[in-house]
Amino acid sequence: MSFSSDIKKELCTAEAYERDLLKAELYGMLIFGKTFREDEIVFTTESVDAVRRITMLLQNLYMPIIEKQAALRAKSGQSHLFKISVIDGGECKRIFDDFGHSAAQVTLRVNRANIYSEELARAFLRGVFLSCGSASDPMKSYHAEFCVSYKNLAADLCKILGEVTECSFLPKTVLRSGNYIVYFKGSEQICDLLTYIGAPISAMEIMGTKAVKQVRNNINRRINGEMANIGKVASASARQIEAIKLIKQKQGLDTLPSDLREIAYLRLENPEMSLRDLGQNLNPPISRSGANHRIQRLLEYAGMEDSKNG
Repeated sequence: MSFSSDIKKELCTAEAYERDLLKAELYGMLIFGKTFREDEIVFTTESVDAVRRITMLLQNLYMPIIEKQAALRAKSGQSHLFKISVIDGGECKRIFDDFGHSAAQVTLRVNRANIYSEELARAFLRGVFLSCGSASDPMKSYHAEFCVSYKNLAADLCKILGEVTECSFLPKTVLRSGNYIVYFKGSEQICDLLTYIGAPISAMEIMGTKAVKQVRNNINRRINGEMANIGKVASASARQIEAIKLIKQKQGLDTLPSDLREIAYLRLENPEMSLRDLGQNLNPPISRSGANHRIQRLLEYAGMEDSKNG
């Protein structure tokens, strides 16, 4: 089951008993559904929960005769596309008229008389998401969108989202394959949207996934940093050992001053040690900068002067 399916399943558990709230939710599902006309009302979805929800809303509010169809999607061959139709033209007109629409309208627009309050707008947006909304798996990306067939409806949706006082929604719109996509990027906006329309559990899942990803990224950065430091130490140590062996071949380590001789032998015996550890294992112990100074002198003795620290 996809993350979008989980969201819609959660949304369909929302309890509403007032007729106006049920009607606002149904309005969002119908007007952003496949077809909403005076002579034809069709709703399509892959969500079996949305099928049950719209059936319940239609029966409670209008009791029309509806037809349900299901077919495998050609692309996936697995998920079903459900089609809910109001089959009687007279009942289509009754529902269409009750939402304040008429055949004389040039273009389909949201009738704001059906969502005159914040609670009605919340229910309406829940219906819109059930009709044409989706959200990506938060493990992959943070993206939520509404796929809208008509430009004016997309503009109306953006305006309604922008008027929500509880959240600062900033949706964007793009044209994709002939549809207008109203979308959100960013986990905070998506969590606010889902919480607002009635899917707080899904919102919490996004926040939990984000926290896990942040911890994982921090661990990876730390590991990468430590590996890089180990690489630097190993590279510097190899160069230092090369210099010490060169001095040993040319003149012998016993010819070195005692302070350099001590750190030279210590380095040969402990190629993995950092400069800080080398300094702490000398007698008496010295600082990292002191150990680095002695190593640089060894490099000079070998004719391998180098400003790199190990």
